[in-house]
Amino acid sequence: MSGERLLLVSTNYAPEHAGIGPYATQIAEHWAQDRGAEVHVLAGMPHYPAWRTDPAYRRTWRTVDEREGVLIHRRRHAVPARQSAARRALYEATILGHGLLAPPRIAPPHAVVAQVPSLAGGVLAARLARRYGVPFVPVIQDLMGAAAAQSGMRGGGRAASAAARIERRVLREARLVGVIHDSFRPRVRALGVPDDRVRLVPNWTHIPAPSGHEPDRAAVRARLGWRSGQTVVLHAGTMGLKQGLETAIAAARLAPELRVVLMGDGSQRPHLAALARDVPNAELLPPVPNEEFPGVLAAADILLVTQRASVLDMSVPSKLTSYFAAGRPVLAAVAAGGGTAEEIRRSGAGRLVPPEDPAALAAAARGLAADPRAAARLAARGRAYARGNLTREEGLARVSALLDEALGGPRDGAHTPAGAGAGGAR
Repeated sequence: MSGERLLLVSTNYAPEHAGIGPYATQIAEHWAQDRGAEVHVLAGMPHYPAWRTDPAYRRTWRTVDEREGVLIHRRRHAVPARQSAARRALYEATILGHGLLAPPRIAPPHAVVAQVPSLAGGVLAARLARRYGVPFVPVIQDLMGAAAAQSGMRGGGRAASAAARIERRVLREARLVGVIHDSFRPRVRALGVPDDRVRLVPNWTHIPAPSGHEPDRAAVRARLGWRSGQTVVLHAGTMGLKQGLETAIAAARLAPELRVVLMGDGSQRPHLAALARDVPNAELLPPVPNEEFPGVLAAADILLVTQRASVLDMSVPSKLTSYFAAGRPVLAAVAAGGGTAEEIRRSGAGRLVPPEDPAALAAAARGLAADPRAAARLAARGRAYARGNLTREEGLARVSALLDEALGGPRDGAHTPAGAGAGGAR
């Protein structure tokens, strides 16, 4: 052990396989295994993206798990099955309350790092850092104020104002602030953080590459029941309000020759299943294990990202990094000024269409299916972009460099990443 002790506050952590959980997990394990630090994580109970507490933890109030050299201190909290501003407030309040009531019993850490958008996680981390008198370093994956305003949830406007006030107070306590995409800089600046305290720490492709030979594409399609020659448009990831996946099902209704597949879990899954009941070419699949995920992405023909028209989101969905690495063209029905659209343009790996426009989505998918050479060019650009900008090694090195700087400068032999202007994706 290096003698260094670190505390990471992240409501989401393994075994959660979507959203920010995989990033928090890989950061903590990297610090424990490669940095030699004593690493503690203050986390919630596994519940995302299904928004149901993992059965293994349903009777648990507090526990300490050990995983890959990391000690995970879990605290129970409310998990709302349906989303609203009031339910989200209860979720955050119980995370904060239980974390303050029973913080991890550890010796003082050298730094406290937080994964945000959890408001409660940010407040907890800032308070613990203040208590210990050590640097507080939040990594902004998203900002709840903007997300609440654009979510479509009842009461979202009031929730957005309250969240923004809390975010302002939390971020002002930070020694440094990491952002996963340059598009966050104006928002963070508006919350009172000067540019000289903001560092770019892009996310990476967190799904491991297949070991040995890549899975046989025809075999994966056969196992999933996808016919040879049929164009499969796949959305893999969270099924929430923000994604607006009703558009994908409506597009399937307009283009019966396409097979539109929604793979994952989330609060809107029952609603989407009901919508797809009379659409024979729309299919919902459960999530697959991480080791199977790259093969399933590669077995599709087009990889889909959707968002509601009201969402001008500066964050970038975690699925996008894996989409690029899969070597398939990306079709994004998102706001033209958001982070996802910027990343699509930067990578050159896909096509953009207006959000919540099923006809435009169906037409773009048909266009890619009819022009395999163009689709192959987009796919090749995405894979090259992932290899050049989104590797796990580079992403983890950037986060460690952020931590080193917050602690007073790089450690001897620490890697300082090049290409600070490179974009990231979540």
